[in-house]
Amino acid sequence: MATKKRRKKGKAKRVSFKLGALKKKKKKQASRLGPGLMSVAKVLAVICVVSVIAIGLMFLEKYVKDTALPSKDAGDIELVSVPAWVTDRLEEKVRAAARGGGEDLKLDEDAALSAQRNIENLVAWLDDARVRTTHDGLRIEGRWRKPVALIKSGRQEPHYVDAERVVLDFVPMPHLPIVEITGLSMTPRMPRPGKIWKCSDLAAATTILDRLDQMDKSSTPDKPLLYEIDRIDVSNFNGRKDDRDPHIVFYTKDNIEVIWGAEWGKWQHYLESTDEEKIAKLYGHYKDYGTLSAGVKHIILRDPQDRISLPIDKY
Repeated sequence: MATKKRRKKGKAKRVSFKLGALKKKKKKQASRLGPGLMSVAKVLAVICVVSVIAIGLMFLEKYVKDTALPSKDAGDIELVSVPAWVTDRLEEKVRAAARGGGEDLKLDEDAALSAQRNIENLVAWLDDARVRTTHDGLRIEGRWRKPVALIKSGRQEPHYVDAERVVLDFVPMPHLPIVEITGLSMTPRMPRPGKIWKCSDLAAATTILDRLDQMDKSSTPDKPLLYEIDRIDVSNFNGRKDDRDPHIVFYTKDNIEVIWGAEWGKWQHYLESTDEEKIAKLYGHYKDYGTLSAGVKHIILRDPQDRISLPIDKY
């Protein structure tokens, strides 16, 4: 029995010794790994803190951008004193020009100046443009150039001219009585939009068309005569083809010939009716028949034999 007890005690000591040695070994390993793990943990902690700070800064920047007062986009562009004949397409052309062809014009202190410069460079339709910055957009006003004549030149895109012979780029205007001018003398090149076309036969045609437009406004505003004129031919301007033939001739949409004669102000050189008499004859016929195409093949205005009663004769 005593021997068995001794064996058990010895075995217990050996087991206790092994356990103690194992614990010591683990402590040594823990003491070796501890500093490394701590360093890794510290590095990870620093990375986490930096990441949190970076994310916080990103959200803060976004918050500042969202809450700060931004420079407004000039989307609200108001056109004031726009004539009734101006189309939506033409208005949008001016708005697009004010933005410089893009959408990045901002309402800062230079917005009005930039918009005005853009309009002057890109749009010939609006003369003497004035642009002001308002609290919510831009306000634009100026003098609109109304086209009176259409000019087609070979394969080039058609262009308009106004009463001052300023060239305008083509924008469809089916509601306006725009008369085509044919027979113009050949010129090296049509001026670009916004420039005056210095051409004597063009000046003669636009002068007459402008006078007819003024007469329409005062005499036949409900049914303008110009709507019946299709084209004005100046191919024999100043008799360059044949001095005996009419220098300027109109054609109605029904191809009725209206013989005007010499350019405005030159009637006395060719012993024709005065310009005022020509207009009186033309509008007298128009009012009597309600049209220029009432069973006639041509209307002669230059013949001085016909005595037309003018308003001045009453005094």
